Amino acid sequence: MTNKIEPEETIFSKIIRQEIPTPLLYQDELVTAFRDISPQAKCHILIIPNKLIPTVNDIVEQDELTLGRLFTVANKLAKEEGIADDGYRLIMNCNNHGGQEVYHIHMHLVGGQPMGKMLNI
Repeated sequence: MTNKIEPEETIFSKIIRQEIPTPLLYQDELVTAFRDISPQAKCHILIIPNKLIPTVNDIVEQDELTLGRLFTVANKLAKEEGIADDGYRLIMNCNNHGGQEVYHIHMHLVGGQPMGKMLNI
């Protein structure tokens, strides 16, 4: 039997509960969205599940509704931000080599300008 280690709470959990006051762009029972404090594009929004899921590797079948909501909220916010027609990028990083910095999965919605190539490898 394996003892599963409980995920550690992150800054995102405190933002979801508004213990760290942050202007929210969207919040429901499944997800929360707010602007990134270090934007990498004219529009840079983080969309996060309210449930603490550390990495993409920790997603389980029961999370499918929440993950779908990340995409529908991205669609809604892209339209509200006026970037839907020109296009935008959705990014999720996983673990160290994937560039993940906060271990609470989150989707970056970035746009408002040409994004260039995805990778320059």
